[in-house]
Amino acid sequence: MAETIQSLDQLSSLKPAAAEAPKYIKKVDKLGRAYATGKRKDAVARVWIKPGTGKILVNTREVEVYFARPVLRMMIQQPLTTAARADQYDIVCTVSGGGLSGQAGAVRHGLSKALTYMEPDLRSVLKKGGFLTRDSRVVERKKYGRAKARRSFQFSKR
Repeated sequence: MAETIQSLDQLSSLKPAAAEAPKYIKKVDKLGRAYATGKRKDAVARVWIKPGTGKILVNTREVEVYFARPVLRMMIQQPLTTAARADQYDIVCTVSGGGLSGQAGAVRHGLSKALTYMEPDLRSVLKKGGFLTRDSRVVERKKYGRAKARRSFQFSKR
């Protein structure tokens, strides 16, 4: 049977060793690129980053051409500015599905994940900023007997 403990000091000796924080390793391919997939709403972005001058290509077009709205460009730049790596990586991404806002969110999510694969030390900074969490909000499906997901048909007394 178990031994009897006489004091609180002996109690601490029974406690198992604390688990260490997991160590993240650098994941790059033979060309020196890190790859990640980002998702937001119905949009899926495949993102490759490699050391470079800060050039961003989205579907073979410049980011200024593809995302004309400054808010969407700012959204994509957020992980880079938070990690202070604005002009250190070239980014190539292909996006499909959804609208422009969802696509920008998908690129931001994929870029954040790719940065953590390239530099695992950035994980805590990006996690604190909320860039590694996939925004799971999607459009609610339409129900039968309803005009939209929740809106009912207009009521008429006669």
